[in-house]
Amino acid sequence: MPQTSHADALKLTKNQSLVLSVLQSSAQPLSAYSILDRLRGHGLKAPLQVYRALDKLLEAGRVHRLESMNAFVVCCHSRRGQIHPRITAFEICEACGKVNEFHDTRIDDALTRHARSSGFKIRTTTIEVHGLCADCH
Repeated sequence: MPQTSHADALKLTKNQSLVLSVLQSSAQPLSAYSILDRLRGHGLKAPLQVYRALDKLLEAGRVHRLESMNAFVVCCHSRRGQIHPRITAFEICEACGKVNEFHDTRIDDALTRHARSSGFKIRTTTIEVHGLCADCH
């Protein structure tokens, strides 16, 4: 997966902008249906509209999908126009729901070395670590 810069990211459609705005204003990950509920007053009526916008935002690296929660969060790099690393990891607090995106080149290097030695080609990697954040433990 090539690294991408958010500085030259796609021009957003109205629906993509609305979905991204809702995610940016949320302190917690949101499901597609939660996003839809927040955007009904803005003309979005069908889940497909939200899913299409999310697909494009995912493709552009502007948001991430948290598989275990079936929810979405804004990529911390998209806020700063930074290069996005290949390996994405998240700390997810089981008490308050806070999500922290982090990157460690040692993890990236170890997974890349392992894949190379086994002949596996990594397409994407997302690591989710569940536990309690500093405020909750």
